[in-house]
Amino acid sequence: MNVSIIGSGYVGTTVAACLADLGHDVVNVEIDEEIVETINAGDAPIHELGLAERIADHAGTSLRATTEYDAVRETDVTFLCLPTPQTDDGGLDLAIMQAGSESLGRALAEKDDDHLVVVKSTVLPGTTEDVVGPILERESGTEIGDGLELAMNPEFLRMGTAVRDFLEPDKIVFGTASEEAAATLRELYAPILEREETDLVETDVREAELIKYANNAFLASKVSLVNELGNIAREYDADAYEVLEAVGLDDRISERFMRSGLGWGGSCFPKDVNALRAGACEQGYDPELLDAVVAVNDEQPRRLVGLLADHVPLEGARIAVLGLSFKPGTDDVRKSRALDVIEYLTERGADVVAYDPVAIENVRPDYPDIEYADSAESALAGADGAVVATDWPEFDDLSFEDMARSVVVDGRRIDVDEDALDVYEGLTW
Repeated sequence: MNVSIIGSGYVGTTVAACLADLGHDVVNVEIDEEIVETINAGDAPIHELGLAERIADHAGTSLRATTEYDAVRETDVTFLCLPTPQTDDGGLDLAIMQAGSESLGRALAEKDDDHLVVVKSTVLPGTTEDVVGPILERESGTEIGDGLELAMNPEFLRMGTAVRDFLEPDKIVFGTASEEAAATLRELYAPILEREETDLVETDVREAELIKYANNAFLASKVSLVNELGNIAREYDADAYEVLEAVGLDDRISERFMRSGLGWGGSCFPKDVNALRAGACEQGYDPELLDAVVAVNDEQPRRLVGLLADHVPLEGARIAVLGLSFKPGTDDVRKSRALDVIEYLTERGADVVAYDPVAIENVRPDYPDIEYADSAESALAGADGAVVATDWPEFDDLSFEDMARSVVVDGRRIDVDEDALDVYEGLTW
C-alpha cells in the first residue's frame, strides 16, 4: 500500500521504517528540513536499535521524506504521528495535532480517491472524533464516512525496543467507526497479524484511545508499587529483589516490571499518567491512586541522594552520575530520573561529573555547568561518591578503584563486587 506518515519523531520515524520493511511504499511528511535530509540520506534521526539499518535499506526506494503535504495525495492511508506535549496542568496541548490535521485536510481537498486517516499519537478519548475529525471535514470538504475514513491505532513502542515492538507486538488495536477503515488496517498490518503471538483488538475509537492510557497507567502503577515494596523491604533489611522474584512467580502478577529502583521516566509514562489524571479531573473524578503512583515515583531520586548524603558530605564533593538516559538502549532523556538526581545533588552543593554512552549531548544544553566524562572510568576517577541512575550493561563489573573513596549508591542494581567497595548501598535493597 501507499502510506504517508505525518511527523518524523520517535513514533513517526519508527512506524515509517517498519512499514517500508513490510513492503509498503512510505513517505514521511516532516516540517524539519534537517530531519527530512537525514532520512533521505539513509540515516536515522534518532538512536533506536535496528532503526538505522532499516532506513538505510529503504531510503530512496520504498521510503522517502518531504516537507510537502501534497505527498499525501499519492497515498491511501495517512498516519498522524504528531507530538501532544503536556500542558502545565498535566493535560494535552493539541496545537500541533490541530495544525497537522488542518494541513492534511487541505491537501486531501485535492484528492478524488477515498482516504483513511489514522491517529497514531496518544490522545485522550474523544480527540480523534471530536477534534481531528471535524478539522479534516472542514478543510477537505469531505465528510467522514463518505470518501474519508477515520481510525485510531495506538502505539505501544518502548524506547530501545521500538522496532521489535512494532514488528513483533503482543497486540494491535484498531479503533474504527466503519468496516472500511478496519479492512484497510487489516490489509496494512497483514504480515504482522499472521503471527500467532499477535492478538488483534478491534473496538470503537474512544476505547482504542483509552486502551493506551490504561496500559501505561497500569504499568506505571506496577513499577511504583514495586518501588514502594522495595523501600519497605530496605527498612526491614530485606532484599526486595528476592522478595519480588518470588511474587512474580504468581501467574496473576508475572515477573515483568518487578525491578525496584529509581523509578520510571521517558516520554510516555509521565505524560500519559498525568494526562489521564488531568482528564479524569475534568470529568469530575479524583484519581487518588494515580496521584499516589506519581508521588512515589517522584520521591525515589530524592531518596537516592539522601542515601549518598549519609556517607558523603555533599557540599563541594565530586560525585559521579552514571547514566543519563531514562533507560538503557536509548538516548532519550525526557523525564529521566537521572536529571532529578543531578538537580538534587547540585542543590546540595555537589560537583557533578556525568557519563552516558549515548545521551550526553541531549543533556548538555540544559545542564551546561556540570562536567561530562568520556567514559565511566574517567567519571569515577577521583570521585568522592557515585550514583547509578541508568543500568547500561557496560556499568556491570566496573572497577571503582580510582575513586577517592569508593562510595556507590545504586538506583538500578548493576552487577558490582560489593566487597571491593568502601560503601555500597542499594536504593531498595
